[in-house]
Amino acid sequence: MAKKLQNGEQGWSLTELLIVLAITGMLAALAGPSYQAMTARVQARSVTVEIASELRLARQLAMARRERMRVVFDRASRTITLQRADAEGLLHVYQYGETGVVVEEPTAGPELLFQPSGRVATPATIRVRDRQGRETIFTVSITGRVSVS
Repeated sequence: MAKKLQNGEQGWSLTELLIVLAITGMLAALAGPSYQAMTARVQARSVTVEIASELRLARQLAMARRERMRVVFDRASRTITLQRADAEGLLHVYQYGETGVVVEEPTAGPELLFQPSGRVATPATIRVRDRQGRETIFTVSITGRVSVS
């Protein structure tokens, strides 16, 4: 309850302030795990979007440049590299190491090869898991189309 001070201002007692701080602390403790779960989901979704973008970019570049493009999944360095298949030329490196997300090796092996027609040499499935074990699956069909489920 607010108390009237000498010069007409109102103030709060120490007990009231401690109660408010205790309630705030309890709410923060309850919200912490939910916040962590939400950030894990957001990071996993971000990595999912980035990987799909990398794969789609490789397909588009292969068709636009009329040359083969290679996408290399390096689990040790936690990177995905886009490069020209038949000539020297590193085009892009995506690093997902700091996100806490695990990207498994594609079922077709660590490299996907996009042909100038946009097709892939071998269709593949790629699994991505976040810190809490939720999984997202990418499918790269023989036509080179990338779908996320």
